[in-house]
Amino acid sequence: MGYLNFDKSELVNLEYSLSIELLNTNRAGGYTSTTIVGCNTRKYHGWFICPIKELGGEKHVLLSSLDETIVQHEQAFNLAIHKYPNIYEPRGHKYIVDFEFEPTPSLTYRVGGVILKKELIVVHNEEQILLRYTLLDAHSPTLLRLKPMLAYRSIHKLSKANLYANSQMKFIPNGIVSKLYAEYPALNMQLSKNNEFIAVPDWYYNVEYLEEKKRGYEYQEDLFSPGYFEMPLKKGESVIFSASLNEIKPSSLTRKFNREMTIRPPKDSFLSCLQNAANQFIMKRKHGAEIVSGYHWYGCRSRDTFLSLPGLLCKDAATYKAVLDSTSARLKDGLFPDAIDTPDLVYNAVDTPLWYFWALQKYESITDDTDTIWKRYGEKMKSILAAYRNGINEGILMHENGLIWAEERGTPKTWMNALVNNIPVTPRYGYTVEVNALWYNAICYALELAQKYEDNDFVKEWEDIPALIEDNYMKVFWMPEKNHLADYVGVDGQNQRIRPNEIIATSLPYSPINDEAKENVLKAIEYDLLTPKGIRTLSPKNPVYKGRYEGTANERDSAFHQGTVWVWLLAHYVEAKFNLHGKSFITEAKRIMSNFEQDMTARCICGIPEMYTGDPPHEPCGAISQAWSVAAVLFIAHLIELYEKSVKKKLKK
Repeated sequence: MGYLNFDKSELVNLEYSLSIELLNTNRAGGYTSTTIVGCNTRKYHGWFICPIKELGGEKHVLLSSLDETIVQHEQAFNLAIHKYPNIYEPRGHKYIVDFEFEPTPSLTYRVGGVILKKELIVVHNEEQILLRYTLLDAHSPTLLRLKPMLAYRSIHKLSKANLYANSQMKFIPNGIVSKLYAEYPALNMQLSKNNEFIAVPDWYYNVEYLEEKKRGYEYQEDLFSPGYFEMPLKKGESVIFSASLNEIKPSSLTRKFNREMTIRPPKDSFLSCLQNAANQFIMKRKHGAEIVSGYHWYGCRSRDTFLSLPGLLCKDAATYKAVLDSTSARLKDGLFPDAIDTPDLVYNAVDTPLWYFWALQKYESITDDTDTIWKRYGEKMKSILAAYRNGINEGILMHENGLIWAEERGTPKTWMNALVNNIPVTPRYGYTVEVNALWYNAICYALELAQKYEDNDFVKEWEDIPALIEDNYMKVFWMPEKNHLADYVGVDGQNQRIRPNEIIATSLPYSPINDEAKENVLKAIEYDLLTPKGIRTLSPKNPVYKGRYEGTANERDSAFHQGTVWVWLLAHYVEAKFNLHGKSFITEAKRIMSNFEQDMTARCICGIPEMYTGDPPHEPCGAISQAWSVAAVLFIAHLIELYEKSVKKKLKK
């Protein structure tokens, strides 16, 4: 029995099986995702989903599902499952007897004396999926039918039956080519053995996605099927189905499937599962590498990239550097774009460029390569600092006290950026606690490098600023009566709501507060915000606290930073505790990390969600697998490893 175990007796229970989703990516932007029984519950689900350059690079669902049918004695048994209004039809999940995720997702069906196994491979760095069907047992002649269900639409939209869809297809070796709309690429569907394709073009109406219904979105769509493939299978025989943007040689499929199977990463421990999840976010392209922020609806975002790098790639310096290079190239007037894979780039976030310095510091910690950092990124670092000091615009500038003021009414500038009816839910105008801690850290780090490489002009220009910030940071943010930092300070003075952002000031390599203040901040966080799954965004004692994350889009956005629990903040809590208490915190760090092991077989297999509800039992919510969530737990593991190594070294001495 492997590490990842699922309750086989519950697979036929849809309440159980529809709650667990699988995600496999091709490391190039494409992915397959569905529930463990193959019933799509989201518009973001599908067997073949890929970015399409001609359509702005947005991801599109081409092949929504592939329905399998076993035929014996002229009797058909449909193994698929779809949700229609008031009914599931067909109900193929009742034939499922096993599901496994190691080494690759596989389902085993039993229909009388027939046992059929289905295995999925998403080919790395190619737009191709492979499904292998193996007839493990059968006592009579058996036919296998495969019916593709096409969507041909953006992951954010739904398909509707129409007169414009091209229902025609053409034959290629062992398969067909289908192209529903002219602006899309053709989808090549082929098999490893000879088969008969029966053309039965038809629309299937009102397929429902229950998760979209829960989220308050449109949830019914129409799918088109051009017909079905049919072929005989003998006991012990396998056949491989390929969906690809390119026509392939059917004779190559078996060899390719076997080769891909040998390079599947192991998922035989908690850490290997986390690393598998981490790999899903890395998107390698010709010009470099990017990090996908989360699945399913997120693209690549600058802030998330910098926050995720140290955890996702602490053991892969080459890819870490490739991501830094790709993202650095987008710096403009001191800011990075909020999202980096959209046609119209928006530059709003005041904290993102300062997280860039932190990501560089973590890169140095795993490579000890300050030469590369200063020579390759030094000018960008200096340009960011100069832009802040001179004033990027009226909304972001350094005041005479050395602190950064950020204010643009109606536009949130920090990570707490939810909007409802275009109004910020958590407006944090003025001096924000984490931005100014990051600002101090950025200047100190740049000065450290400049002094090492004798950039005397820079040193002379900036050497007095850290002391100025130190003099004013505590004066502005410290609340003596509460014994911790204000979340932000605006025209109305200190905002005294306890939020987690002050934790950043406790974990940075250079901090504007002393150890005593750090201890007091951490105590405040522990008392009101710390949970087993991360840090709450607002104290439950606050009258605007929202302990649930549910309802319509506006209702969810209203709760986004008003009590939800975020994993990424936990990494900063753990690092701060290690900085203050050293090896004595190892046991507690392990306990904190272990709280996520149950997530490996829940919601998204091997993934960690975007956030959790503020109220116990802290149910997962938001995106099913989020880069900075996975990165946070991996970074905690990295810190544990470092401190355990230091203990061993001392013992050897």
